[in-house]
Amino acid sequence: MLTALSIRNVVLIEALDLEFGPALGVLTGETGAGKSILLDSLGLALGARADSGLVRNGESQASVTATFDPPAPGHRAFTLLTGNMIDLEPGEPLIIRRTLKVDGGSRAFINDQPCSAALLRELGGVLVEIHGQHDDRGLLNPRGHRTLLDAYGRCDVAQVAAAYAAWRTAADALGDARETVRDAARDRDYLTHAVEELTQFAPQPGEEAALAGERATMQKGARLTDDLAVVTGCLTGSDGGLAQLRQAARRLDRIAAEYEPLADVLAALDRAVIEAGEAEDRLNEAADALSFDPARLDAIETRLFDLRGLARKHQVQPDELAALREEMAARLSAIEGGEEHLAALEAAVAVRADAYRQAAARRLDGAVAAELAPLKLDAARFRTVVAPLDEGQWSAQGMDRVEFEISTNPGAPFAPLVKIASGGELSRFILALKVALAERGGADTLIFDEIDRGVGGAVASAIGDRLARLAQSSQILVVTHSPQVAARGTGHMLIAKSSDGTVTRTGVHALDEGERREEIARMLSGAEITAEARAQAERLLEV
Repeated sequence: MLTALSIRNVVLIEALDLEFGPALGVLTGETGAGKSILLDSLGLALGARADSGLVRNGESQASVTATFDPPAPGHRAFTLLTGNMIDLEPGEPLIIRRTLKVDGGSRAFINDQPCSAALLRELGGVLVEIHGQHDDRGLLNPRGHRTLLDAYGRCDVAQVAAAYAAWRTAADALGDARETVRDAARDRDYLTHAVEELTQFAPQPGEEAALAGERATMQKGARLTDDLAVVTGCLTGSDGGLAQLRQAARRLDRIAAEYEPLADVLAALDRAVIEAGEAEDRLNEAADALSFDPARLDAIETRLFDLRGLARKHQVQPDELAALREEMAARLSAIEGGEEHLAALEAAVAVRADAYRQAAARRLDGAVAAELAPLKLDAARFRTVVAPLDEGQWSAQGMDRVEFEISTNPGAPFAPLVKIASGGELSRFILALKVALAERGGADTLIFDEIDRGVGGAVASAIGDRLARLAQSSQILVVTHSPQVAARGTGHMLIAKSSDGTVTRTGVHALDEGERREEIARMLSGAEITAEARAQAERLLEV
């Protein structure tokens, strides 16, 4: 929460040091006393546009310093600062300082560390919400409505992020599948023909080498067949060499017994017969191996020619044709079964995670509606719009946009808060929303500027009651002209303007109980404070 505000040389404020407490603090004063200057000063510290007109006349520079309680390590302010390389020790107060020169130049510091005005503005939105006629932040900014609704509905945003991640994965897979099917479909006719051709041809790994080897053997047989026939003829047949050897061996066997030296000759002839018989067997085996079949050779050469031609056609090696056929068949199956696969992926992509927001929106609408009548807004209607975003805008925060809208009169169309509500009416709408959203998110400090403008009596009392309820969970500061609202405060500051005839100054004074009673009596009766006004002020303070 905001604990202190130090202002130097801002318009009518020469030097002002204020301290703030928790709960509901009220600021009162006569019209023109300088309440807007106080809010402009705080706005400057929170990143508002630097207007050189804020520098006090005759001074070269103005400065505003706002001090806040130490943010917890998990607080959004702490996360924002650490993410922007601003050092902040746990337990250390957060001090924001803004200086403004008369030429319009400004500088910003967070705990004496320089920072940009953009960071200061973002940090200010986390720490303080200022609601008044010209406020364009907080509840009036649709960018924060989804976060507020999620907090109100206690929605599991981590589940939304997980659903988005799952969708992103499914969408990527769907895109890949569509591209695969699209590419394959474009080549459907080619694939169908190629698969049929390869299936009918049935190439086998290693087939080329086997065919080439068989062809080479048969070509050798064609050349050697005649020579082998002559050689075989010399050995075999009735007049062949082997028959002559056997005949010679038989005749020598009959006479070898009569002459002993012929025994060695007979042994040699027997060996020759055996060797010649073995040679005959080898010649027969070679002739069988080299047998020449012109029809078979022609078939081998045709198969080998077609095999190599098919490989050249598909730009692969002959041994790779069988694997290519399987690959093409798989691509063809992707086309034929692709529709079912795509349908499953599209179903996964279509999963939505926004139903819980619709339910939370209806509950919030009811809670806000209950607050409108007591605030003299009984003719108005409030609704929370939860609408789908274009797919390109989906994120880990969801697939829908959330925006608060109102209709101020029966039959009037709904529109964003900032476009159709004005002045105190807008502040009362925001108050109703804040009461409904109590303890469910938003800044820790809320400031309402003249939320009671144009109302009084029971409505002012209702406003005071709701501000007091809000102050149970947040620090509330309210600039008010209503005694009913001022009486509900736990702290009261009086803003007054004084002049010594040459210099006019705005000052702020923290009131004690007696001074507070007098100020509320003045608000009730005007310039002349009557006994009746003091008595009524006493009754208001006793509520």
